[in-house]
This record gives sequence, C-alpha cells and structure tokens, in this order.
Amino acid sequence: MSPLFRRAGPPRDRLVTLIRKPGCHLCDDAQVVVEKVCSELGVPWERKDITEDRELYETYWEQIPVVLVDGRQHTFWRVNEDRLRKALGD
Repeated sequence: MSPLFRRAGPPRDRLVTLIRKPGCHLCDDAQVVVEKVCSELGVPWERKDITEDRELYETYWEQIPVVLVDGRQHTFWRVNEDRLRKALGD
C-alpha cells in the first residue's frame, strides 16, 4: 500500500504533545480537550512547559497553546475536539 494511504498506526502508537505555559487560560482549555480526546481514544499525551525549554519558546511563543500530533504541529490557540479526534483516527 502506498505510504500516502497508510494509516499512522493504532492509537496507542500515537503521541499528542501539548505545549503550554503556566497561567494561560487558553492552555487550560486546550488541555481539557486533549485529555478528553486522548482518554477516549487511548492515545498517550504529554504536556511541555514552554517556559522550561528555550527551543520550544523560540519556536512557539506566539502560538501557545500548541498541539503536536506525532511531533508535527496540529493546531495552536484553540483546539477543536472533532479535528483532533479525526487526526488521531487517520
């Protein structure tokens, strides 16, 4: 099967990363969505604090919260539950 049409693998093989900072209400909202979707689909997720990582800060400081799926940027600012669910189902 062509790699273009191959699925990324079972949900447990996926990883969602939420890049956030303390005191950010949009980050709190994003985390609620990430936790819900990942929990329902059995997808692991991690949280990274932009204030503790210079490279993340330089890359994403104007976009937080940022959600990565398998290391690639999926979205920023607002997380759409349906869109994230679809990305993890592909």
